[in-house]
This record gives sequence, structure tokens and C-alpha cells, in this order.
Amino acid sequence: MPFSRADFGADFYWGAAAAAYQTEGAWQQQGKGPSIWDDFTRRKGAIRRNEHARVAADFYNRYEEDLDLAQGLGLTDFRCSVAWPRVLPEGTGAVNRRGLDFYDRLVDACLERDLRPMLTLYHWDLPSALQARGGWANRSIVGWFSDYVQLVARRLGDRVPHWAVLNEPMVFVGAGHLLGVHAPGRRHLGAFLAAAHHATLAQAEGARALRAGLPEPAQIGTTFSCSYLTPYRPGHASDEAATRRADALLNRFFVEPTLGLGYPVAELPALRWLLDRYQKPGDEQRMKFDFDFWGVQNYTREVVRFSPWLPLQWATLVPAKLRKVPYTDMGWEVYPESLYHMLKQFAAYPNAPRLIVTESGSAFPDQCQGRRVADPARRAFLQAALGQVLRARRAGVDVAGYFPWSLTDNFEWAEGYGPRFGLIHIDYETQQRTVKDSGRWYQAFLNGTPAEAPQAPL
Repeated sequence: MPFSRADFGADFYWGAAAAAYQTEGAWQQQGKGPSIWDDFTRRKGAIRRNEHARVAADFYNRYEEDLDLAQGLGLTDFRCSVAWPRVLPEGTGAVNRRGLDFYDRLVDACLERDLRPMLTLYHWDLPSALQARGGWANRSIVGWFSDYVQLVARRLGDRVPHWAVLNEPMVFVGAGHLLGVHAPGRRHLGAFLAAAHHATLAQAEGARALRAGLPEPAQIGTTFSCSYLTPYRPGHASDEAATRRADALLNRFFVEPTLGLGYPVAELPALRWLLDRYQKPGDEQRMKFDFDFWGVQNYTREVVRFSPWLPLQWATLVPAKLRKVPYTDMGWEVYPESLYHMLKQFAAYPNAPRLIVTESGSAFPDQCQGRRVADPARRAFLQAALGQVLRARRAGVDVAGYFPWSLTDNFEWAEGYGPRFGLIHIDYETQQRTVKDSGRWYQAFLNGTPAEAPQAPL
């Protein structure tokens, strides 16, 4: 059934997303301090092809060009992040005024182009100096983070309408402290549980710091990674139980404490160790915060099978390739319906706030033909994802915006520059920007051209 921009309502946020470390480059320019990702990319073999983000998309020097392109696409909003070590090179203490000045200029440049900025305060680039003091595994980080948040809010709070406290805490905690595949590269259950609890506290304390320092209209949120989970063998007791455990860890762990529900200990009894060792009296109350919105960040579904070899959740995710279903360059199943299911799941919580899709996207090979970049699979995914958002809205879900990941191609963490998610192609040798066919489709849709969600598999 055809649908158009008008079906989403006049107040829907139409954006695109980016992150400081993945796009800015300028890793040592104008007083910026090193981050844990600067350190991690120096480890041989940590990043595919041993790539790094010292230049990345050079957004630090080319932000006006990229914002011009965003404006040309017809976006109403732009989500980006502040690099903590750019404004506080040591994580605490002396302020790098030139770093703050950059974000001041960036916010003004957005507003000059009628782009409402949404600032994410932590998108994984912890200052190296704080990692040397224990990083997220050190409870003191709750105070360090709150001080940093207050600093940024004082400088930019008069002009930024939307704020996101953390980006996907389960990813930076789990991949960085349990699996070791992201910075800081730790593989330790105790470090994971400590970091997870401190991130939960920081999520709420950072939000309270914003609430205290921002003018009344400001909207305060945080973002959660999520995947729609289904059992590998439906009806099989062990796979069904494994799916519930995986859901508790991957989709519920950081959400439910904000609502005063605590951690999902019933499904994950191993979390009692976290409560006994790291949670202090009063923490359960401190973890609560009445957010104005939650950012839903969904890319795929996962199929779960029982595994006796993986402690904590006793479950494994069955790769899309093994299941012989279509998948992206990240190995993720092409399953836009996952977005609908996760919007429904989050909206089902009593007292759930408004939802915004702050990330959704796909990485597929681009076909560069002169000044044209053909990416039919990405275009089809974007079209289908928007159809799923509209489906959720029509089912009564209060979802208020959609931000594709990402505005431009960028450094994709441990995958380096291989996977491309952008609506805008970047030639990393020349830094030339080219709007892809998917970006042109998004532009046409925002200008009123009707769309129809694909019926066949992508």
C-alpha cells in the first residue's frame, strides 16, 4: 500500500545520524586528547585491515559541506555526538576551549540550515586518561560523566532541543568489556558487570544533570540497541528459554532500571553477583529517570539457540549465513520487520516515553558509476523500514522520528571502512562526497513522492 511523508504527521522528525569518532577525524587537532578507540586501533589485528579513524570522513574540517548536503536532502534534524576527549582531554579538569568552540560552531551551522541538532553525549570515545583510572569499571565514572555533561549543557543548552545521554550502552559495555572486540578490548565478566552497572547509573545521573541545566523545552533521552529475537527451534523448551534470557540481556537490561523495575534478575540469575558486589544502597532509586524519549536503534533480528558454553545467558545467536537468509555486509539478516516488533516491545512498558528511531540502516556494496552511486538494496531497506515505522504508528505506538544510520559513510568500528551505511558516499582517498541513489530516494520521499514498501524479500 503506498504511503507518503504526510502519513507520519507534521511533527515527525526526519533526520540522519552520525558519531564523532566515526566521522570527525582530526584526532590530534586543536587540543583534543586521545580516546580508548585511538588506543584500540593501534593494536595489530583489532581492526580489519588495521585501519584507523585519524582522518575518517574529515567531518571536523568538512562539517559545513556535509550539513549543506543534509539540508539538500530535506532533513529536519541531524543527530551527532560530542567527543568527550575533545572538550576534556584528560576526561576531567582543564577544558579545551577550542574543542567546545567546534561544537558551538557545529550547532550554529545546523540551526542556520534549519536542522535541529540532537546531541549524543557519549558515543563510545572515552578519554584514554579515564580508562587508565579504570574507565567504566570504576564507579567514579558516574561523577566524571556528570561533570562532563554539565559542561557541555552549559555551553550548548540554549540552542540544542534534543539530547541523548548514552549511545547503546549494551554494545559499548558488552563488546568492550566482555567480548573484547571493541575498545577498551577487555574480556572479563567482572569488568562487564561493573561497567554495566556504572553505565546504568551514569545514564540516569547524566540525565539529571541535563534536567538541572537545560531550559524547560529541552527533550532528554537515551538510546538502546535492540534486536527482535526468535528461537531457532520454535516450541523447543531450551531454545525458548534461551531466547528469553537473551532478550533480558540484549533488550531489557538498560531499559527496565530507568523505569524502576531493576535488572531482569529472574531471567538472568547470574546478575545477583552484580547486585551483591557492585550495587550499593540507594542505587536502584538512582537508576530511575523519567526520560522524555527513548532512542530505538535496530538493524536486524537475531535467532537464538541454547548453548551450554556461554555463561550468563546460555544462548548463542545463529548467523544469518548459516540460516541461508539474505544478509548485509555486517552479516546481519535483512529483516526490516524487526523494527516494528521492537517499537511495539518498548511501547508496551507502562509509562514508556515517546520513541524515536535514532538508528536504522544497512550496509551493502555500492556500485560507483562516475558521479552516481547505485545502492538498490540499501534503498529498498530504507523504504521497507519506513513502512515498518508507519505500521507501528498505525498500531498506536508513539514513535516520533526516524534517523537513518548514517548520513555519510564512516569508520565502522572494528570493521574499519569496509561496510558502508551512508546515504552519502565518501571516497576516502579524495574525501569527495556523492549522494547515493538511496539518499536521492529519501530526498524525493521527504519532498512528497509516495513510496510503497517492498513485498518481496530484499
